Amino acid sequence: MTPVLSAVIPVFNESGNLAAFEAELSAALAGMKVPHEIIWVDDGSTDGSFRQLSGFAGAGQRVLKLSKNYGQTAALAAGIAAARGEWIVTLDADGQNDPEDIPRLFAAAAAGTDVVSGWRRNRRDPFFSRILPSRAANFIISAVTGVRLHDFGCTLKVYRASLLKAADLYGEMHRFLPAILGYAGASVTELDVNHRPRRAGKSKYGIARTFKVVLDLFTVKFMGDFITKPIYLFGGLSLALLAASSLMAAWTLYNKFFNGIFVKDQPLFLVAIFFALVAVQFAFMGLLAEVLIRTYHRAYRKPPYAIAAELGGDGK
Repeated sequence: MTPVLSAVIPVFNESGNLAAFEAELSAALAGMKVPHEIIWVDDGSTDGSFRQLSGFAGAGQRVLKLSKNYGQTAALAAGIAAARGEWIVTLDADGQNDPEDIPRLFAAAAAGTDVVSGWRRNRRDPFFSRILPSRAANFIISAVTGVRLHDFGCTLKVYRASLLKAADLYGEMHRFLPAILGYAGASVTELDVNHRPRRAGKSKYGIARTFKVVLDLFTVKFMGDFITKPIYLFGGLSLALLAASSLMAAWTLYNKFFNGIFVKDQPLFLVAIFFALVAVQFAFMGLLAEVLIRTYHRAYRKPPYAIAAELGGDGK
């Protein structure tokens, strides 16, 4: 039977948590009375996790083993590509996500929402090393992308598979999936979920990830707002620099003719020249980016749009 819901779980060195988590997950999915599958993705574990996962493989459960530790985004991408369900739910394997929340998230998704994201309102993590940086990152992501969520970092989410499979996942982009799909026109909502203390092992996350979030955010913003019209970004920067350069040059000339200050005595004129040169560079970068984008779409025949629905036909 083709599954309706696919659960994708990336695993990296979680041998102390897998047995209990698998039992909880299987029980929660079985109670939903919905055809489902579980896809475990071992991301190069070195602690015996794959040996445990091999014991789970069978009817309704599949195990993928990556050749090395590629990171959570790559592991999720592998599981998403293998998923056969109409809906995909993602969870962490450390047991902090509660499988009992899946039915509520799935019900909200099935009611007509493309992405239902979990919100760990009461997180069971250290405040200064985990919660505070996460809140700062969530605020910045919401402000920049326009997708307002309290908790982008919660792995427990339900996605419409057709939209999720169309998303390109690279680097550390998994945390931006709601924003990426939001740019594609997906409806996104958020529900409270239970968050539990880690039973065993240690967290793979640290404060350093906050800096990665800020860097990745530049990519998400560009890919979401300017990927089909890069000249708007580079051209806008070029015009802003040219305007600033013109104002500084005009002020320099004003000082020369009305205040008797020679140009050589005004460093602002050098800054005006520098801004003008950079403005020209940005303009040409925008033109080159436009050529590259058009070449990409023609080469891969990938349209710059996504069709959300199609009605009607010839009935044949």
